[in-house]
Amino acid sequence: MIVNGLPHLEILSEDAVQTIDRGWRRLVSEIGVQFLDPRALEAFRAAGQRVEEDVVLFDPAFIDEQVALAPPVFTLHARNPSRDLVIGGANAACCPVQGPPFVRRGVERRDATLADFSNFCRLSQTLDEIDTAGGAPCEPGDRPLDSRHLDMQLELLTATDKPYMGSQVSEVAARDSVALARIAVGDAVDAHPYLYTVINVNSPLRYDERMLGALFVYAEAGQAVVVTPFLLMGAMAPVTIPAALAQQLAEALAGIALVQLIRPGCPVVLGSFLSNTDMQNGSPGFGGPESFLGLLCSGQLARHYGLPWRSGGGALTSSPLPDAQAAYEGMNTMLPALLGGANLVLHVAGWLEGGLVADYEKFMLDIEMLRVLKEELRPLDVDDASLAYDAHAEVRHGGHFLGAVHTLERFRHCFYRPLVSTTANFERWTRDGALDARARASLLVDEVLARYEPPPLDDAVRAELREYVDRRRTELGD
Repeated sequence: MIVNGLPHLEILSEDAVQTIDRGWRRLVSEIGVQFLDPRALEAFRAAGQRVEEDVVLFDPAFIDEQVALAPPVFTLHARNPSRDLVIGGANAACCPVQGPPFVRRGVERRDATLADFSNFCRLSQTLDEIDTAGGAPCEPGDRPLDSRHLDMQLELLTATDKPYMGSQVSEVAARDSVALARIAVGDAVDAHPYLYTVINVNSPLRYDERMLGALFVYAEAGQAVVVTPFLLMGAMAPVTIPAALAQQLAEALAGIALVQLIRPGCPVVLGSFLSNTDMQNGSPGFGGPESFLGLLCSGQLARHYGLPWRSGGGALTSSPLPDAQAAYEGMNTMLPALLGGANLVLHVAGWLEGGLVADYEKFMLDIEMLRVLKEELRPLDVDDASLAYDAHAEVRHGGHFLGAVHTLERFRHCFYRPLVSTTANFERWTRDGALDARARASLLVDEVLARYEPPPLDDAVRAELREYVDRRRTELGD
């Protein structure tokens, strides 16, 4: 986990914050939010909100009261207690790419499989830079759709012992996820959040049946709910950043209010996923200035409302290859997420082609970038020892510091050591095979997978998990 020791970058003036605040309040009270689940409508009606057919028109003060019930910081528990994550404050938990139906390794782009899913879980378990494998580092297309979530949850529980994401594709999948977690950790899941899930708003201003079904399951179970509008400006939101920010707050805060109605004090995270649509071809754009600015504003607004924040980056890119475009677009979404104070960062490694592809080499290239950012967010120690006066006294004028005592005492750890990058001169680089960054990253993928060690799990628990999955697969018709 990254502990962000630097001040958060805030670019909105107080007047701007208040203008956006008025914007979301007008949206929820005059246009309202659509909830396609009668349970949600009844809960809001019982709480005194105006319901017209399937649209809730809110009193903004009611949303304020509900949001105030959510904890600003909470602990997300893991099967291995040493892997627990504190979500909120200065902490940033990192999760790899989520959801791609395709994978890429080298020149091959193909459908993702359960074997790929397992590989990405193993990479996430082995690499300390990753705090949670999430719930779907890729979508295993070789497994039946109706029961696929069972295979994915089983792999997450057995191949990793870090916190993980429960399935949210349906209410059925959510209930299976909670049941499997209860087998793994027992009654502890009833007292603490061991699962988190991402509930995406069907923007603009709509919660659909599937997401609401999952929201009810996780909220009732007291598990962490990350409420995330998915906004591509020009498609699911207006083309101006302030309008998109107001819509993002209207959608997210309305969902958080529902979570708190279901279970007051349930841990929630205010999610953001804000980017733009290319107005020439209609494709999603990632890594541009709009993403950068939207991320910084989203983090500032989350702190304004006292909520943990899930950023919409991640090393996001529209590039079809792990090339220079992928690198600079990825840095332009990863950097503002961390400078903006993100507490949960999804898609930090492996995202490619607008989220359609999980790329093995880019996974390792992004890990390098994440390692660099982690070092850059560490406050600089400035004291007499760091001024190194004795080294100057030893070297004097015109000498060099390579052999100085101060250097010899610190040379192993004084500078960042690259994981993928090379500092070799041309001759040495040529002798070593003239490998570019992508080729070096591919070798590292194999190295990390080779040193993977399965986390311990009681045999009886493993057998019970497997029995549940097999039984439910049959019940679901697969």
